[in-house]
Amino acid sequence: MQSEIAYKRVLLKLSGEALSGNNKNGIDAEILGRICDQIKIIHEMGVQVIIVVGGGNFWRGNFSSEIERTTSDYMGMLATAINSLAIQSALEARDIETRVQTAIEMREIAEPYIKRRAMQHLIKNRIVIFGCGTGNPFFSTDTAAALRAAETDADVILFAKTIDGVYSDDPKKNKNAVKYDKISYLDIINKELKIIDSTATSLCMDNKIPLIIFGIDRPENIVDIIKGKNIGTIVE
Repeated sequence: MQSEIAYKRVLLKLSGEALSGNNKNGIDAEILGRICDQIKIIHEMGVQVIIVVGGGNFWRGNFSSEIERTTSDYMGMLATAINSLAIQSALEARDIETRVQTAIEMREIAEPYIKRRAMQHLIKNRIVIFGCGTGNPFFSTDTAAALRAAETDADVILFAKTIDGVYSDDPKKNKNAVKYDKISYLDIINKELKIIDSTATSLCMDNKIPLIIFGIDRPENIVDIIKGKNIGTIVE
């Protein structure tokens, strides 16, 4: 089946909100299962899968003015660890070997992030989930995805969003917003489109990592992209 795949090694970036479904917070077990079903399909197609997940379904930095930024960011990193463990459990329930590595050490539940060990897991056909972002405050999980993709030589980053691509404006507020099938890194930065943060965009541009931004409301999009179908917006 490997002849069917457009990418051999992919980094899938899941937002925390993608896991919450219509609940807007927490984890929706049905949504989690549907996403992991699609991950299992591409894994069985021979794709090496890396996952970075956000934590916005549990904590966002702007929740409280009583908590200073650095502490708030660390709280968000802990939220990504919760999501990472949930995805690991769901994948293992589907008989897929999975490892979680975290940028902040929590040895009782996950391995510390070590690039060489992560690469060995991929070679052994295991899925690797990177939690806790970069381990540093002031950096988003989008930036963590770009950094880990560069470190692991991923062919592409699949940004799974609650919106189905990159638009000229917020389509929820402007019905005349235009969706782009393809756009450059510089256009995202210069037009301040904010679909992913500027640090992540610059890092991908510097390392020539293509991005595909697509809607996770239809998890089957993951498989379609791997098969080479034009889904969402390509950034390169």
